[in-house]
Amino acid sequence: MHTHPSEVQISTDCWKAARDADTVAKDQWLAARRAEEQAAAIEWAERFDMPPLEGSERALAWGERSRFQLVTAAYTALVSEGTWDEADWAVLEDKIRSISRAGWWIDQVRHEAPHNRVEVEGLHRRPVAAWVAKLRAA
Repeated sequence: MHTHPSEVQISTDCWKAARDADTVAKDQWLAARRAEEQAAAIEWAERFDMPPLEGSERALAWGERSRFQLVTAAYTALVSEGTWDEADWAVLEDKIRSISRAGWWIDQVRHEAPHNRVEVEGLHRRPVAAWVAKLRAA
């Protein structure tokens, strides 16, 4: 049994249309997720008196989300689920406030999840010891 070339083209066209529709849906989902996370990052920064970041307009939003992801993940791993107390955390939190370059926070997320740079899923389950050491050294 042979497939006629026009049938292959139809299958290819259907596949391309499905792929393009998936891309649109994914882009919409990603934009909504980033907007939600951006709002959460801004609310968190205000609540915990984090200073504004410095950088380009594009880097600022990404940096705010990155700082939010990393710091909340570190708090969960070290304090909520770990052995640190609030006094230990307060020392680290002062250091966190001293890093104002958005690019620094972005670089930490890139390093933490190099194969998933769009969204960092499950970051709280990753070891944070190396990141905390970098933060202390910065």
